[in-house]
Amino acid sequence: MIRKSLPVLFAVLCLPMNALASDVQLSVHGLKGKLEDNVDAYLSSIPESDYSTSLRFQSRIEQSIREALNALGYYHPEIRFEISSDQDELEVYVVKGAPVLIKSVDIELTGEAKNDIDFIKLVQNSGIKVGKRLNHGLYDALKSNIRNLALQKGYFEGDFKLSRLEVSPDLNEAFVRLHFDSGMRYEFGQTIITGSQIEESRVHSLEPYTLGEPYLVSKVGEYNQNLSNTDWFSSVFVEPDLSQLSISRELPMKVSLAPQARNQLETGIGYSTDVGVRGSLKWKKPWVNSRGHSFDSSFSLSKPEQTITASYRIPLEDVLNDYYRIQYGMKNQDSRDTKSLESNLALERHWLLDGGWHRTVFIRYLLENYEQGLQDDSAEFLLPGISYSRSRTRSGSGPMLMWGDRQSITMEYGDPKLLSETRVFRLQAGTTWIRSIGENHRGIWRLDGGANITDELEKLSPSLRFFAGGDNNLRGYSYESISPRDSSGALTGAKYITTTSLEYQYRVVGNWWGAVFYDVGDAYNNTPDWKRGTGVGIRWGSPVGPVRLDFAWGLDAPKGDEFQIHFTLGPEL
Repeated sequence: MIRKSLPVLFAVLCLPMNALASDVQLSVHGLKGKLEDNVDAYLSSIPESDYSTSLRFQSRIEQSIREALNALGYYHPEIRFEISSDQDELEVYVVKGAPVLIKSVDIELTGEAKNDIDFIKLVQNSGIKVGKRLNHGLYDALKSNIRNLALQKGYFEGDFKLSRLEVSPDLNEAFVRLHFDSGMRYEFGQTIITGSQIEESRVHSLEPYTLGEPYLVSKVGEYNQNLSNTDWFSSVFVEPDLSQLSISRELPMKVSLAPQARNQLETGIGYSTDVGVRGSLKWKKPWVNSRGHSFDSSFSLSKPEQTITASYRIPLEDVLNDYYRIQYGMKNQDSRDTKSLESNLALERHWLLDGGWHRTVFIRYLLENYEQGLQDDSAEFLLPGISYSRSRTRSGSGPMLMWGDRQSITMEYGDPKLLSETRVFRLQAGTTWIRSIGENHRGIWRLDGGANITDELEKLSPSLRFFAGGDNNLRGYSYESISPRDSSGALTGAKYITTTSLEYQYRVVGNWWGAVFYDVGDAYNNTPDWKRGTGVGIRWGSPVGPVRLDFAWGLDAPKGDEFQIHFTLGPEL
């Protein structure tokens, strides 16, 4: 039943007094399901300020109801009005009547789309069949979908030779006639590139189609996205050259590009409870030369940590996924029981494998001067290694990711015969899963672990050892406050680390969520002494990414240090 009401504020002098009311309520009875919904939609176009009990208004309501029911195949409704004794309610009683059924369907595809399976399935799944109740929306949708599919698949000259929906209300019969001539399907022709500062062979290598391949608009969108993802160009526009229609089956593709600024600077300031206030400066060269090489560097400054990095990338045949990268980084750390100055130089080779896995083979040189508790030393390591990682996501309706997961594993090896202080095999692995039920419930589960397989832990520099605790590790404990300790009580770092987290989130309103969580983990040398943390949090899906504020209790923390507030900004995968 549909009910609407609003005060009537003005008297219309030309109407009888018994047709006016100061508060008129409209109720519609006798309909349900899609019929009720469609009538409600039609009536919603009438301003509630127009509501009255007048004959003119009744006629207007009757016309809207008939149009709404006609659209769904009911051409003979019986409509009756009743006005309450105090003139403040108009009730409408509707009997929908017999439906109009489809008597015949004449849908004909000619041209090269005649045997196109996508067109055949579109017609089969349209819902338009002999004996079915007439639905004008299905007829209009089929016409529109045929046109759209033709454009998506390169039937640019396709057109309806006949499109007619005939209705005989007296017989309660409808006749559907659609004749569509698709003409020929065009193919991808020569790609014409303008405005590129990058060698054309590099730009062509990003094409997801080949010369003579049947046209698909999704391939055009993919090419556009590939070019944008290189960050070489400030603007990208890919389109077929429709001026060449009818000249050849192969349709030229026009690619219009504009170079990205050669130098980009970015400054930032942020805060996390792990390192406090942090400032950053980034300098990036999206393209260094016409081969598409790129360079980026960053400087980050906080009280306990200062880092500087530089990276040079050399794309290979698959520009986006296959490349070499040379990286250098320097980090100075002075926090808790660790004082360290480390330098890393790495050469990496990257591939994208089947199944979405990203493989990296690398070799890195580490030089570190450090004080770790009672230990004051320096160390160097040459560490060849390999890593695999994969992220999978599905787009959602807001800034918070509703489905996704990430897996990663990294292995590296050091040996005294290859410049390393000691023999060590390092393994680090992790997985994160985000799943949701409906639009208001999210769950996040994490499991991370690491191992240093070595007989001489004391020869490993602090950056190679493991520490637990902090915003993204084991909440309820201070940043990197968990590891074995030496005779002075200072942290030494550990051979192994294992942490896991389970979190449930509930949408409170809009992009604001509440969270409860439980974390378990330890950094240890032999047998773990599990530390537990639990708490509640607030999540905000901000325009720049998820913001997390946690109030956490370390259930096994030392007295006086049981409560921690954690604040972070950044992606959850």
